[in-house]
Amino acid sequence: MTTPAGNTALKAARIAAGYPSQQALADALGVGVRQVRRWESDVPPWPQPEVAQALTRLLGQDLESLGFAPGRGPDRGRRAVLPPTAVGLATVPRQAANMQPATAAEDYCAVTCAHRRLYWSVAPATLHPAALSHAALGCALLSETAGQTRHRIAAALAETYLLAGRIEFFDLRDPGRAQDTFLRALQAASEADDALLGAAVLAHTAFVPGWSGDREAAAERMVAARTYARRGPASAELLAWLDAVEAECETRCGDTRAALRLIGHGEDVIASGGGHPSPEWLDWFSPVRLAAFKGNTQLRARHLPQARETLLGALEALGPEEAKQRSVVLGDLAAVEAADGNPEEACAYALLALDELERTWYATGMDRVREVRRVLAPHQHRACVRDLDDRLYGWGTTVSAIAR
Repeated sequence: MTTPAGNTALKAARIAAGYPSQQALADALGVGVRQVRRWESDVPPWPQPEVAQALTRLLGQDLESLGFAPGRGPDRGRRAVLPPTAVGLATVPRQAANMQPATAAEDYCAVTCAHRRLYWSVAPATLHPAALSHAALGCALLSETAGQTRHRIAAALAETYLLAGRIEFFDLRDPGRAQDTFLRALQAASEADDALLGAAVLAHTAFVPGWSGDREAAAERMVAARTYARRGPASAELLAWLDAVEAECETRCGDTRAALRLIGHGEDVIASGGGHPSPEWLDWFSPVRLAAFKGNTQLRARHLPQARETLLGALEALGPEEAKQRSVVLGDLAAVEAADGNPEEACAYALLALDELERTWYATGMDRVREVRRVLAPHQHRACVRDLDDRLYGWGTTVSAIAR
């Protein structure tokens, strides 16, 4: 017999909102911890109206999305952790007559893997709606599957929502929407009981406050991510990526010294290796990507010779299919030269970055180029900067940037 997992939707939402314990949420709401414990049980009672309003305000979802059902008693089964209504579908009751075959998981996972690979070449505005539609299908399938089939679909659904959230945050520059999507991913990972996916999602949620300078919130989410990583057989690459994420947040919050320490630790972790293989979905990180993180941090720390050397090494090691990352590295190299008083070299690298962006759009890469152009303002009458402006504000680039 399996042990009831409780209200995983509420647990995931609580952690994602920055309340690591039941006591922390109870304190924020002004209720007893026993009340929160009952809400996170397998049959949570419907909260009182005034408490329900405070709960939904704190966690950013309605009660049904948080796993509550009006009048639900102990004799009723758990509903899908991700309500299909959240993505525009009608609720589908779980009935034996409507149960999907085991092959449904294989088929659903195959599309998830295809979307994972397509992320690196397909325009984000094209892939994003396809990923959300695939997530809607996954929500419906959760209501029609059980056992291992359900667990596999839940894991693939978590990855799908994570992909959609990554597009929203890194490609479409919509952190508010990304935060909501990451929460859906965390709920699905909870349903799948996949601790490593949970760690990956939680680390992505740290980017949201980290990039806005909220160090405390980012650090708290990284503690949660590392806690989840300890629960699974985490690979050296996954552990090093967690160091890289925290380093990025520290850099954005102004502590480049702490960031460089974290990156150094990540390098040591990768060098020491480990017996656990990386999950297939961890395709956004590698030793080369860690070097790119390091180069950006060295740049922001004004260690310009070191940044130049690190970034040139990363650029040389990037594969031909890594156009998005190449645009970021080229943008950082441009920033190094701009900061070092070399406007000609800075413009040359920025133009190469724009070449990559014309092939594969990436908002993060374009941000790097725009940052460089702002630094080059004192040289704006030079021919090289005017040539950069002609490309930066050409019809195609300008329309693409505004449309996205």
